[in-house]
Amino acid sequence: MHVPDKMNPTELRASVGLAGIFGLRMLGMFLILPVFAIYAHGLPGGNSQTLIGLALGAYGLTQAILQLPFGMASDRWGRKRVIYFGLLLFVIGSFVAASATDIYMVIVGRSIQGAGAISAAITALLADLTREEHRTKAMSMIGATIGLAFAASMALGPLLYQAIGVPGIFELTGVLALAAMGVVYAVIPDPRDSHFHSDAGVAPARLSDVLHDGQLLRLDFGIFALHAAQMAMFVVIPFALRETGGMPEAQHWKIYLPVMLGAFAFMVPAIIYSEKKAKHKPVFVFAVALLLLSQLLMTMLIQSFWCIVAMLLLFFIAFNILEASLPSLISRLAPARSKGTAMGVYNTSQSLGLFAGGVAGGLLSHYAGQWSVFAFGGAISALWLVLAVSMKTPPAVRTRMFHVEPMSAEAARELSRRLIGLDGVMEAIVDPEEGAAYLKVEMAGWDEEGVTKLIEGGA
Repeated sequence: MHVPDKMNPTELRASVGLAGIFGLRMLGMFLILPVFAIYAHGLPGGNSQTLIGLALGAYGLTQAILQLPFGMASDRWGRKRVIYFGLLLFVIGSFVAASATDIYMVIVGRSIQGAGAISAAITALLADLTREEHRTKAMSMIGATIGLAFAASMALGPLLYQAIGVPGIFELTGVLALAAMGVVYAVIPDPRDSHFHSDAGVAPARLSDVLHDGQLLRLDFGIFALHAAQMAMFVVIPFALRETGGMPEAQHWKIYLPVMLGAFAFMVPAIIYSEKKAKHKPVFVFAVALLLLSQLLMTMLIQSFWCIVAMLLLFFIAFNILEASLPSLISRLAPARSKGTAMGVYNTSQSLGLFAGGVAGGLLSHYAGQWSVFAFGGAISALWLVLAVSMKTPPAVRTRMFHVEPMSAEAARELSRRLIGLDGVMEAIVDPEEGAAYLKVEMAGWDEEGVTKLIEGGA
């Protein structure tokens, strides 16, 4: 039986709807980044850059702590229940932050926002609602939506700041989360069968293997460093743009919009080149080096408005390439049946980076000045570059998943053995409990017909 190339209507509805939920929530998170530091500076307690950084990064800590537990809870108590609960926490946190009269209540509100850590539960629900052969496509839709939400927020944040202020942005964030709850109720289908998926969920039994894999740990440190540098930067960049260029914060969209468009224009050919020519490592290392360069130059040129703009362009070119490359590298390097666990650790590392960056940016700018924030970004980028250069060249493989009929454990092992014997199949795991076969196959060509025949029992 030939597997259709297109998603069916239920899969498409679920993928678009869940990507929209992710996008609405992340848009709410990102909108304050370009303007929050200046707003917080005017609050009681906001004269401390340390507290401003903590307020920016606080949601990352609670998100890192609760992300994996929420995903596991959704296996037990149901995906939608956990998603509703997480979104409700996000709504509460948004309105607490909106009504805050000092920096301390903003920190409380941001912490509650982060506690609504639903990404793992959304990913698990998406896995329940899509067939194995279309799941990678569905996950890519979510990734693209998050990227668009971030890019849009850089331009919209300053405009909304002028129109409704940061409290209004927090209120809008709460409304967006309420809208996301409506999307869950009205748009997202209920799964007929909800169970654990190795490619989308975290298996506690596999955490030790993932945490002892040096190649995966390099990538986990990378996403930590990338988001730490980003969050630290936004503690000082709004002030630097205002001080060096005399540009009020409501006009900063005139900087961020062309920077984000330019960064996207550079990112697309780089990603296409890395995929088509299997040059993943060279492009990856180049992007890390570009990130390092942007941080080092910023330490020396932070007093020049146009140099700041140029360095922002370099930073976001590197940022966009790395954001697109890292999940792909995790998929290539993680064992087939541990992909979900590897991604869970990766996402937790990202959240910890947001927290660490906010705190480090606040402390350093308060005690040592703006330049030191970029020295911090340069130091962690330099360490990452060393790790990236020493990383093994990722194999030119892709992950494919297939549905399998119920079978015994012995039959599953035999099928795995026979699949690995086919041309181009580098790894094969058949999990009878999940009803899925996870394969890593060569990019250049593999025996798809033979795989299909074996799985359908027609060999």
